[in-house]
Amino acid sequence: MIAMSVNDKTRTGLLLLDKKPGVTSFAALDEIKKNLGTGKVGHTGTLDKFAGGLLLVLAGRAVKLAPWFSSCGKEYEGTVRFGVETDTLDPEGEPVFYGEIPSREEVEKAFSLFRGGILQAPPSYSAIHVGGKRASELARSGNPPEMKKRPVSVYSLELTFWEPPFAGIRLSCSSGTYVRSLARDIAIAAGSRAHLAALTRKRIAGFDLSEASSPPALVPIDTVVIEKLNLPWFEINSRDVQKIIHGQPPGPILDRGTLHAPPGVRDHRSAAIFSAGNPGAFIAMIEKKDGIWKYGYVYC
Repeated sequence: MIAMSVNDKTRTGLLLLDKKPGVTSFAALDEIKKNLGTGKVGHTGTLDKFAGGLLLVLAGRAVKLAPWFSSCGKEYEGTVRFGVETDTLDPEGEPVFYGEIPSREEVEKAFSLFRGGILQAPPSYSAIHVGGKRASELARSGNPPEMKKRPVSVYSLELTFWEPPFAGIRLSCSSGTYVRSLARDIAIAAGSRAHLAALTRKRIAGFDLSEASSPPALVPIDTVVIEKLNLPWFEINSRDVQKIIHGQPPGPILDRGTLHAPPGVRDHRSAAIFSAGNPGAFIAMIEKKDGIWKYGYVYC
């Protein structure tokens, strides 16, 4: 059974799950749902079936916090196989293009083109909706959609090993970055073709794969969790908690509170609110719009 860090009746909190390759992200939640006794469980960023690594899973009322978890940066380690590109850009697809194996120097030169802000076309086999349908559904029906390029950021990208036709990569990137597409584009830039042969998600924001326990433990949404999201948080008194519950504007309440921010975080458009009267009690998420704090989700 999953160890509970909050009242069992609430079944609310965060779990760090080490998803194994060969299991879909959806199927990986089945055991968690069974052990928690609730279907109100959701991951905050899918991993392809062939990939493994860290999934952040929210349960109970915490499911509503998914937008603040899914927008985080991520770190990956993977293996690229040069010489053949598959239709899915992973090892489960069918070969569609072939190319010569590039040199290490050509690969490293190509890497330099994909660091920083880039425009990237997502894979046609993906969950992105095109014309009201998933791109993957259209691709499987024989009508792969044209995937428009969109801006993403690759903060770091390095070669970890070179054993032709295989190359190891390590990268950190923004939410929305497809490593499968990155492998494809690097190969084309190097005068070759490739697909992503293996992938492990090592980190999401401040959460590390090494923290994922087996079985996964349900932990509360506390200040540690918020700071690992690299978000600031406010501490307010118990009287002001009641005012939030009754929907009073957060601005004056926050003026009376105490702001805490992780190192390097000066300003952010999102923040959390906790109760000083009940230490660790999570109250709400707020967002700044046009310079004014608004409620994103009242949790209490």
